[in-house]
Amino acid sequence: MAQNLQPVVDKFESEMDIITLIARKRDGEALTTDQISWFVQAYTADAIPDYQVAALLMAIYLRGMTRQETVDLTLAMARSGDQLDLHDIVPFSVDKHSSGGVGDKTSLAVLPIVAACGLPVAKMSGRGLGSSGGTLDKMESFPGWSPDLTRAQFRHQVQEIGLVLAGQTHDLAPADGKLYALRDVTGTVACAPLIAASIMSKKLAGGADAIVLDVKAGSGAFMTSVAAARELAQTMVNIGRDANRQTVALLADMNQPLGQAVGNALEVKEALDCLQGGGPADFWAHCQEVAAYMLHLGQKAGSVEEGREVATAARDNGRALDKFRQLVAAQGGDPALVDQPEKLPQARLVETITASRSGYLAGVQTEAVGWTAVHLGAGRRVKGDKIDPAVGLLLPIKVGDYRHAGEPVATIHANDPDKLDRAKEELLATLTWSETPVEPLTHFYGVVT
Repeated sequence: MAQNLQPVVDKFESEMDIITLIARKRDGEALTTDQISWFVQAYTADAIPDYQVAALLMAIYLRGMTRQETVDLTLAMARSGDQLDLHDIVPFSVDKHSSGGVGDKTSLAVLPIVAACGLPVAKMSGRGLGSSGGTLDKMESFPGWSPDLTRAQFRHQVQEIGLVLAGQTHDLAPADGKLYALRDVTGTVACAPLIAASIMSKKLAGGADAIVLDVKAGSGAFMTSVAAARELAQTMVNIGRDANRQTVALLADMNQPLGQAVGNALEVKEALDCLQGGGPADFWAHCQEVAAYMLHLGQKAGSVEEGREVATAARDNGRALDKFRQLVAAQGGDPALVDQPEKLPQARLVETITASRSGYLAGVQTEAVGWTAVHLGAGRRVKGDKIDPAVGLLLPIKVGDYRHAGEPVATIHANDPDKLDRAKEELLATLTWSETPVEPLTHFYGVVT
């Protein structure tokens, strides 16, 4: 009997080899649950070098993954470290995540709003990917603020102030932390299965009971079409459902930057302005909607409409801004800067860009806007690049707006004259104009439940 089983054992062992996995996926074959589990465990243990994992990521990017493969990858990544259970300290917690975007500083405003309404928010977040900025990079504009929390610190902060924003630790979803950084520098960011697995593995490991997903579609998103964004959203909602998490996804436009600010300290200032009742109208509308769904799932509002009202009240009465101060202070930052944003990092060179012609703004190459900010130093081109929190740009014009030639359309914040000159050329090239009126863009495309 043992002799008859030996070929099966030999085949199983031979398949637990990274080269075999790369070749299978290269040829369009599906990986098994065991193969995916082995790969995640081995890479987490540093038993597979980055160059081979990069090859597998590219094969996945080109060939895709089945629904089962995506679920297997997500669960394996979530199980690659500890998984939090927060029920002994809070009865119910909620989390949110964006699939990426240019100028998307939604978490900076939404998390304190929701926590101020008495609904604990336990969020693990990430760094910038490609042209999309990272929430942790933005918060590090506060000198001393750190996302590096132990499991005990994570739990304590949720219990104490009902809000935590942490990076991926060695304890929680460590496989995703490694893969996240490698995808950013191997051209494999915009891949639906990898995006879904990355997002949902952090959500599952973080212990949230409910998850609101903010899935972007457009020229500045990983999913450029609404159909692709809807597919990604449905994949993640399905994963959440399979893991017994209440999950909903909003489909939002990213054919132009969200709000006006693109760049770390600039986006922090815009979020603070929003929490004080100001800021761009599109940014507040987006934050209000995301917060409303979180509050509804967390039973702090009987409906989404009531959730909007509850969120607005938390902003207007100052409780949300106070919760933001608590978040900054709890993780080592100076809360005084919340009320003195002019003391956040500022660029030495600030220059206004004007319209090259008169007309209606017809379109924005939003990803290119994001890369303009990266080239200024607001993001990473290679793994390990140091971010300059002061640099970035303000783009106050929206699709459909009219400008006369010579009127301001953007402001660039830079610390290097050569980078400033390059940014001026790049930014103007991202804008297209029309002599006839252009309809404003739709902000939301729907909800996936």
